[in-house]
Amino acid sequence: MPEQLPPGPPVVAVVGPTATGKSDLGVRLALELGGEVVGADASQFYRGMDIGTAKLDLAARQGIPHHQLDVLDVREEATVAAYQQSARANLEAIVGRGRVPVVVGGSGLYVRALLDHFEIPPTDAQVRARWEAELSERGPEALHALLAERDPQAAGGIERRNGRRVVRALEVIELTGAPFSASLPRREFVRPTVLLGLRADRDVLVARIEERAARMWREGLLEEVRGLLPQGLREGRTASRAVGYAQALRQLDGELGEDEAIAETAQATRRLARRQESWWRPEPRVVWLDHDAPDLLEQALARVAGTP
Repeated sequence: MPEQLPPGPPVVAVVGPTATGKSDLGVRLALELGGEVVGADASQFYRGMDIGTAKLDLAARQGIPHHQLDVLDVREEATVAAYQQSARANLEAIVGRGRVPVVVGGSGLYVRALLDHFEIPPTDAQVRARWEAELSERGPEALHALLAERDPQAAGGIERRNGRRVVRALEVIELTGAPFSASLPRREFVRPTVLLGLRADRDVLVARIEERAARMWREGLLEEVRGLLPQGLREGRTASRAVGYAQALRQLDGELGEDEAIAETAQATRRLARRQESWWRPEPRVVWLDHDAPDLLEQALARVAGTP
C-alpha cells in the first residue's frame, strides 16, 4: 500500500495518558461525525483481554464499528509494522464508505505509525534473538547505556527499563548501519488529521488509576487471566507483559497477594501514564482538552470543524 493515502475527510485522533476517558470520547465523536473507531492500544488487540485493558463492551460502543480490537491471539506478538499495514487499510476503507476515521489509543508509537509518514525499519529474527539474549544476561539498563553510546537521541526517547524497545533500537542500528532515531516517524500526517489530547491533573489521574486497578479485580480480572492460560497467555511475549495481566499471573503463581497485585498494577499504570505524557508533551500538533470539561464534546467538535 502506498504511504500517501488518497484524499478524504480529516482523521480525528484522541490521544493522551491512560484513564482519561479516550475510549468514551472516541465513541461520542464517532456518533456525532458519522465515524468509525480505529483502536491504537496494543493491549486491546488481544482477544479475551477485556477487563484489564478497559476495552469497551458492545453496549458501550453504541453501535459504532471498532477496528483493531480482538485481532490477535494471546500467543501472537503485536508489531508496529503489522499494525501500520492493517490499520491503514481500515482507514482507507472507512473513508471509502464516506465515514470519518476516529483513531483512539494511548500507544504513541502505534498512533504515529498510523497517522504520520513512517517507514518501518527491517527486522531479523537472528539479530533480535542475539540482542534478547544480551538483555536477559545484562539487563535493560546496561543495554540502554550501550544504546546511549551508539544513538544518544534514540536512548533519550526510550525509558531505561523498556528492554523491548532498547533491543529493537539496537537491532535496527545493526541492520541498517544508521541511527535508530533516523527511522522514527516524521511529524507529517499522511492525511489531514486533528490530534485531540485528553489531560487530567496529576492527583486526579492517580486516583482514577488506583480506582481502575481495584475495579479490574472486582470485575473478575483474575478469572479472565485464568481462562486465558489454556490459550497460551504465558507464552505470549506481548500479552503476558501487559499491565494487570503480568500482576494477575504472579498472583496465580502465589508470588503476590491480591492487595499486592492491585497495588503493583496501579504503580505500573502510573508509570505507563507518565511515559504516555512524556511521549505526547513535545508534540506541537496536539490540542489539549480537560478530560472532565462539561463541554468536552463541544470543544472537540469545534476543533474538528476548524481542521483544514
